[in-house]
Amino acid sequence: MRRRHAGWIAGSAAAALVAAGAITYAVAGETGGADTSTPDTRTQDTRTPGAESADAGFARDMAVHHQQAVEMSFIVRDRTKDEEVRRLAYDIAQTQANQRGMLLGWLDLWGLPKVSADPPMTWMGMRGMASGKDGALMPGMATNTELKELQSLSGKRAEILYLQLMTDHHKGGVHMAEGCVAKCTVDVEKRLAQGMVDAQRSEIELMAGMLKERGARPRS
Repeated sequence: MRRRHAGWIAGSAAAALVAAGAITYAVAGETGGADTSTPDTRTQDTRTPGAESADAGFARDMAVHHQQAVEMSFIVRDRTKDEEVRRLAYDIAQTQANQRGMLLGWLDLWGLPKVSADPPMTWMGMRGMASGKDGALMPGMATNTELKELQSLSGKRAEILYLQLMTDHHKGGVHMAEGCVAKCTVDVEKRLAQGMVDAQRSEIELMAGMLKERGARPRS
């Protein structure tokens, strides 16, 4: 079934609106709606994690991780005319911009900083494993050199590199989201993380088929 797609600018605006609504809905769900006459201490504690918690760490790190996926998707949009790749890039950019808005919105609602002095992935017990070499701050993230290469290519070569980079990116994202499923305490965030795992695994399979059609394969 052919899907209809609006322009990229309109799509970004729609994503922002959806994210704002999703944040409001999530908070309402966690607090049991508008009736706060009988405070629920357990819910309140769960909804307001600490600055060094897995909930906060995942929100901060995945927001950064997602931002690069959006950036790569915008790059390939301008480097190819292939509708299949452009449609995938649109979907990834729209979804991850939406989710990034939710994650940053939760940090605001919790009154927690969006930047931590700790290295990325510390909340997963991976302190020091993400060196940040050449801009790759977390597992699966592309390096600055790889991003520049993607910007320099066009057509089929750009499509292949994008699919390879995004496959690696999704694999790193799945690893992080599984960490939140295991360690986070806020139910709505755990559900979002599980949704990321399911959706990105599906897209990894899709991209493997797209690479095969182009005579290529994932890098790892």
